[in-house]
Amino acid sequence: MTLWSGRMAAGPSELMMAFSASIGFDRRLAWDDVQGSIAHVHGLERAELLDCDQAAALVDALEAVATEIADGSFAYVATDEDVHTAVERRVTEIAGETGARLHTGRSRNDQVATALRLYTRRELGEVGRAALGLASALLARATKAGDARLPGYTHLQRAQPVLLAHHLLAHGWALVRDVDRIVDALERVDVSPLGAGALAGTSLGLDPDATAAELGFGSRFENSMDAVSDRDFVAESLFVCALLGVHLSRLGEEIVLFSSDEFGFYGLDDAWATGSSMLPQKKNPDVAELARGKAGRLVGHLAGFLTTLKGLPLSYNRDLQEDKEPLFDALDQVSLACRALAGLVTSLRFDLAAMERAADAPTLAAVDLAEWLVERGMPFRQAHGVVGSLVRAALDGGASLAELVGAHPDLGPDAAALLEPGAASARRRSPGGAGSAAVAVELERFSRRLALDERRLDERRPDER
Repeated sequence: MTLWSGRMAAGPSELMMAFSASIGFDRRLAWDDVQGSIAHVHGLERAELLDCDQAAALVDALEAVATEIADGSFAYVATDEDVHTAVERRVTEIAGETGARLHTGRSRNDQVATALRLYTRRELGEVGRAALGLASALLARATKAGDARLPGYTHLQRAQPVLLAHHLLAHGWALVRDVDRIVDALERVDVSPLGAGALAGTSLGLDPDATAAELGFGSRFENSMDAVSDRDFVAESLFVCALLGVHLSRLGEEIVLFSSDEFGFYGLDDAWATGSSMLPQKKNPDVAELARGKAGRLVGHLAGFLTTLKGLPLSYNRDLQEDKEPLFDALDQVSLACRALAGLVTSLRFDLAAMERAADAPTLAAVDLAEWLVERGMPFRQAHGVVGSLVRAALDGGASLAELVGAHPDLGPDAAALLEPGAASARRRSPGGAGSAAVAVELERFSRRLALDERRLDERRPDER
């Protein structure tokens, strides 16, 4: 029996029910639905719509359902259209006639929105913690890297030598921006829609502020029509996951490149690589490749759901059922990707000698030569031309760059010393740059930022309110 069977002269077609049912994916909201229902029962009791015995019977039944959900014994049946009807059915089986009072003053519209917000609030916070775990892994490797250096790249062409620690933390800072967005998004998730009803509230004396407080929400809805139709929090969560996925993809792409023989900077641990079914010599960076590949999936979820939302009138429409599958998958995939990449990063073997050979190519110090001339009064554009002509001459094979610099009247042996291994990176002294002193400060600032973000996420943890 459906929740609306009184309105219809005949039951729904099996095909219609198969097309519209969400029980196949929304059952993961069962625990959240129970928590929302318990708060609703308490609200009904406060409004004297239930007596204390009826309220106790419903709460006992809901807690029994929660136990069944937790131990895996909860049984779904063919007539369960969604998890919310499944829970109500089971409560009625346990509590008898009193179970019919559970839905008083409530619509599935505000019920579903409440459960989904509870779920998102919890799971999006866990994504933030997974991102911080990866950032912590990058910090640990950066701290141990010392003064090791490698080429920094623009256009995938060697540009300037940078400290390995600085390079690793470049990925880390992107991740803490993702965490910042998660914390910010959690504020907008943290609004209770319970009490909005189908779209216009109820004539019964329910108190949405009290149920919001019981469920640990920071506030309740301001407009009942908006409350049941708002899925901004889903779209925003999908965006946060998509951008985090893009950052994971960039890290994955770099690991794929740097672990190739052509670069030879990273070595893959056997536990975090795969082999080939045909080629005995292969060790493949599948974790990094999957992190890269899943970014497209995450971006697709965001684009698809925004397209679902863009034509909907107020207030609730069944199209909004399409919010759950992309959200569940995005939260699952990005959290798993963060944890897998943390394991991969932790286990990477760095070939510091290969990195430093590449970083110490004389041409990578070209800008240092130009800045050396600037320090002696030459306009930068002129200095750029002088050094560029010397680089061109060296590449033509007439003499080495060091020889050409040493013989140039505006440069000479002191300038040629800048081409010695490590000399260029040692000269970096601007704040936030890739020099040793700046990176030492950066490591400390990054460590403090991770501690701060961990506290910010903990403050948003529902069970710690």
